[in-house]
Parts: sequence; structure tokens; C-alpha cells
Amino acid sequence: MQIKINREVLLKPLTNVTGIVERRHTLPILSNLLLEAKDNKIQLTATDLEMQISLAIENASTGDLSTTISAKKLLDICRSLPDASEIDMTSKDSRIILKAGKSRFNLQTLPAADYPVMTKVAGQSIQLQLSQLAFKKLLKQVEFAMAQQDIRYYLNGLLLEVNGQQLNIVGTDGHRLSFTSTTLAQSYEKTEVILPRKTVLELIKLLNDSEEDIVIEIASGQVNFAFGEIKLISKVIDGKFPDYNRVIPQGHQNTFTVNRLAVLTAMQRASILSNEKYRGIRMVLSQNHLKLISTNTEQEEAEEELDINYSKDALDIGFNVTYLIDVLNNVSDEEIVFSFADANSSCLITTANDENYKYVVMPMRI
Repeated sequence: MQIKINREVLLKPLTNVTGIVERRHTLPILSNLLLEAKDNKIQLTATDLEMQISLAIENASTGDLSTTISAKKLLDICRSLPDASEIDMTSKDSRIILKAGKSRFNLQTLPAADYPVMTKVAGQSIQLQLSQLAFKKLLKQVEFAMAQQDIRYYLNGLLLEVNGQQLNIVGTDGHRLSFTSTTLAQSYEKTEVILPRKTVLELIKLLNDSEEDIVIEIASGQVNFAFGEIKLISKVIDGKFPDYNRVIPQGHQNTFTVNRLAVLTAMQRASILSNEKYRGIRMVLSQNHLKLISTNTEQEEAEEELDINYSKDALDIGFNVTYLIDVLNNVSDEEIVFSFADANSSCLITTANDENYKYVVMPMRI
């Protein structure tokens, strides 16, 4: 029962699956990886019971082996070995002896039969296909607007909505909302699921910036992703996502276009003196002129001025500056469009080049 493998061949796949393993879990076996070897192929699987990542490694010399081993310890050992080390693993009496050069490690294992493997659910499902690069870009455009540990648990994730030929992805924490969309190769019945926050962040880490496809299979209570050598199964959040169409404003008349970096750096400077708790900033719009003003409890004040092309209503409107900085950091277009209705309405932020992207921020009283 032996595995021989080069450190470099093992290290990246091991890093990829270990990301979801919880360090301290009530079930000790969940700190372990499932390691299955046969026919010169190794399959690594990790799960936290909500999500599972499995990955196949070719280029190994193996006997038949099926066991579970501490994910963190195995990864730390691999990382610490010299480059190009040959790793030799032998299974013996609920232990694995790992040797590399003059190093030798004796690791405890737990039975593979006890590992809680998630399986694909049977029944109806729909399958989408798009490039890894495109899907990763869509996720990155919206993930920062997801809630974190909100009691409205359905906000702690992203809405994936398939409607006809559109794939819409939405994130909101109740104060701001980020929406993006892409056209699919074929048409589907309307289907929606809420992907948990942890799954979204893991996908962004694992997806390549390549034109290679990712296959997404949406089933009842579960979404499966297959790309490269990786298969990821995730449960979905059970709940009703807010109706984003009611939140995204139509027909805001007071608009201006501004250079993204110019307004981002001005907001970052103004935010230095904003109230640490509320992070408020005033946007004061007048003829061809934008002022950004922040104050704090020490009566300190910061003021930034930008020349803009603007000839509509004069406005004085407050926002949480963090929400504005977030979107400016996460979109890549040079030109950003701000749209307002009045001082009590939300602000709509879009980009000049991507008509599918919309970001909405609620105002705050300052």
C-alpha cells in the first residue's frame, strides 16, 4: 500500500482542497482529507459538510490505498520539504509513514469508511457552461456586497439566477446591492439558488484566468461545479432572496461620468477623517463640480474637490464611504457613471463599458 509522488505534483492540489477544512471541528475526521489511490491516480477529497472539493492527481506511482489523514499536517509537511523532493507514503496499522530524503514522518489516520462523502443529488438539474475566466470575473464583481454573518442568513451568499439565456448574479447586505449578468449559449427555465459565502470565496480562489470551461450543474438544494481536475459540490442556502429588480432604480436623471481612479483616491483621502463608526461622506454636486466632505466627532473635516461634466440639479447627499470605495476597487473600467434622483434616493453606479453591471447604494443621513 504505497504511494510515490513528486512534491510539486502534490503541493498545489493539496493546497486547493485543504482551503475548506475547518481547523477545529467537533467531528475529528473533518480535519482530515480523504486520500484514495489506485491505478497510478490519487483522489483527494475535503469537506465541511456544507461543501466538498475533490481533485484527481495523475502522475503518481500508487498501489491501492484508501484512508484519511490530517489535511493541515500533510500540507505543512509538503510545504516544508525541499523543492523536487520525492515523497514516499506507506500505510501501516492505521498510520501513514511519509518519507522524503532523510525526513520521516509517522502520521495517524482514520478509516476512509467513516468519511462523510457528499454525493450528487439525483433528480432534475440544469447544466450551464462558460469559461472559468468569465465566471470568476462575474463572482468578483459582486462578492464584496454579500453580507457577513447577518441574521438574515439568505444575505450571506450570492443569488445565482438563470432566466432564459441570462445568468444573473446578485449580492446584497441590505445597504448596498451589486448585480451582474451574462448571456448563456442556450435558454433555460427560470431557476434560482443562493450560493453560500464560503463557496463563493473558494471558487474565486480555485478558478483559473483561462478560457477553459467550468460546468455548473444546478440541482435541488445543491450546485455542482466541475473545472480542470476539480469537482466542487455545495449545498445552497434555503431562503428567499430579496427582489433585486425593485432595488435597482430606473430613470435616475442626475448623472455624471468620472475617472475611477480620480474619484477613488479622493474618497480614500476624505475617508481618513470620517466618523470611524458610521464612515459617512457627503457628496455635494453643483454645476460642473463635485465636493466630497467628511467630518468626525473631533470636529475635524476633510474636503476634496473634483471638476466634472454636470449640469443637472444641485444635490447634497450622504453615503457610507466604505461602500463606494468597495465598488471602485472591484470594477476595472476607467470611466464610472454615478446616477441620482434626489437627496433621499439611492445612488446607482454603472460603468461606461459594461451595461450588465449595476451597483446600488442606499443614502445615509449625515
